[in-house]
Amino acid sequence: MNQEKKYIELIENYIRNNYKENFREPSANLPYPYLVPGSCYARQLWDWDSWLTGVALLDYGDDVLPYEKGCVLNFLESMDEEGRIPILVQENPWDLFALKKGEEKNIHKPCLALHALAISKETNDASWLKNYFPKIKKFLSYYENNQLDKESGLFYWINDLGLGFDNDPTVFYRPNKSTGAIYLNSLMYGELKAVSEIASMLGENLDATIYKKKADALAKSIHDECFDNKDGYFYSVDLSLRKIDKNTFLHSGCPRFWKSLPLRIETWAGMLPLYFNIATKEEAKRCIEEHYLDTNGLNSPFGIRSVSKKEKMFVNMASSNPSCWLGPIWINANYFAYVALKNYGYEKEAKELALKTINLLGKDLEKQGCFTEYYNSETGEGITNKGFQSWNFLVHLMIKDLQN
Repeated sequence: MNQEKKYIELIENYIRNNYKENFREPSANLPYPYLVPGSCYARQLWDWDSWLTGVALLDYGDDVLPYEKGCVLNFLESMDEEGRIPILVQENPWDLFALKKGEEKNIHKPCLALHALAISKETNDASWLKNYFPKIKKFLSYYENNQLDKESGLFYWINDLGLGFDNDPTVFYRPNKSTGAIYLNSLMYGELKAVSEIASMLGENLDATIYKKKADALAKSIHDECFDNKDGYFYSVDLSLRKIDKNTFLHSGCPRFWKSLPLRIETWAGMLPLYFNIATKEEAKRCIEEHYLDTNGLNSPFGIRSVSKKEKMFVNMASSNPSCWLGPIWINANYFAYVALKNYGYEKEAKELALKTINLLGKDLEKQGCFTEYYNSETGEGITNKGFQSWNFLVHLMIKDLQN
């Protein structure tokens, strides 16, 4: 325990002394101050990085708030006429992520309202969003009109570029618009709930009701399509089924009645329905006891493996664009799993995961004086991108919980 206390002090001092390195002032295409993923980044505003970095830093003082709000506002200002917001905003737009008219691409992940709500709850004030609320709704309308499979009720990615969970095997190298990813749909549930709460704070009661109903409908689809009763885990699903045709001779006798097929690949993202409180107690029990706790699968001495050790695509390696999510430990995944465990009363297991994360990051600081982007799930060694900060700061919230 003395070592853990030492690492807690080391981590907290590091964050306190370095969090302002993530601050960036307004510049071309970025009219508001904002947060970058770490000191090694120049002027790049990334979607879910800014959300999770922001959540981690919310209680670090009023000086953070302009940069927190600026992340949300910069993204909203970058929206095109269709309601699309790019994954990345920077001074000199990167063609890879630029949203060109008539070109279908993945857009900002559904975590913009989640970030806006976190800020509004911290300050007990959502008035800064009043004039932007129509844009937030337009952003979600784009997803509903362009990335929603009406039959299953699940959302899908346009392609496998810029997922965040970069090389998610259920999406990566698969046909476009074919995967109802548990990662995407869990985030979307959280986003719809967040819009409902923001609407309530703004006195927009009709919208609050509408978006709550949309969230509830998506939760039902996640239960119906993504929870696998055979395995007891939440999986992504294949949506690329042929249309029902009752007139074709070989189909007419027994048209399919299922809406998707399970992609039974065990990843960290199967814990997201527990993070967002979508899972029932029975579903959560199976996910945790049959999957999360399996040391031959997801559970590593350093946290939750991004892909289970049992899967054929499991590997720990350095890669960039896509970053490697095929086995390494990512601190945001550890944090999501930590909250998931706490949500369903697994306090002992949550504490164990927090201590694993503290020891992992503490040893990294002790060794090289900074954090790494992701870590080898079998050795705990940093793999690549020395100086990455971003959602690694979420360890602060675990420490805060332990101390309380």
